[in-house]
This record gives sequence, structure tokens and C-alpha cells, in this order.
Amino acid sequence: MIIGVGIDVAEIDRFAEALERTPQLAERLFIERELYLPSGERRGVASLAARFAAKEAVAKALGAPGGLHWTDAEVYVEASGQPRLRVRGTVAARAAELGVRHWHVSLSHDAGVASAVVIAEG
Repeated sequence: MIIGVGIDVAEIDRFAEALERTPQLAERLFIERELYLPSGERRGVASLAARFAAKEAVAKALGAPGGLHWTDAEVYVEASGQPRLRVRGTVAARAAELGVRHWHVSLSHDAGVASAVVIAEG
């Protein structure tokens, strides 16, 4: 059963400007594994914007309650290339309250826009 669906878009240039304007913003939004590739190189801004859109979509799928922490929703990609979601803390608590057992995530970025769709399944 689908418990919630969230979708969000982020303008990549605007997101880049926000990261530049507020240097600590990236660390408030993402955990280290999200910020850096396994090689140690920092992810590109389009990839980070898509991950941010996914975090916004997670909040929407959960009914947009207050008090969720950005770093309690981790977006990662399996070796197959499939994006996945790992939740903890505030996000996991809200998901458990609603009966969420599985997450489905889709990320995209093209033409200056990053987007994400998240489905919370019970």
C-alpha cells in the first residue's frame, strides 16, 4: 500500500548559489557519504541538487511534518546505479508512525533542473 508520494525539483544554478553563499549549508543538508564519491572527490552540484530534491520529496511523502532533520534521510546509489534511501532519527520515527516499510526513489537532472520522486510504501 502506498502511504505517501513526494516530488520536488531544484534549480541547479540556484542551488549552487545557495551552497556558495552559505558554506556550511552542505554539511547541514548532507552526511559525508552523500557529499563525496568513494574516490574522495566531491559530488557535482547537479547530483547534490537531486539529492536535496529527494530529501524534500521524503518530507512531502511523510506529510511534511515539522522537526525532520535533513541528515536523517540519506540518499545513496547502489552498485547497480539504483538510487536508494536510508532513514534514521526523526525521519525513521515519522516513517514508523505511518507504517512505512519500503522506499522507492527516482532522481534526475537535466536542462538546469534536478528532480526527485519518492514513494513511501507500507
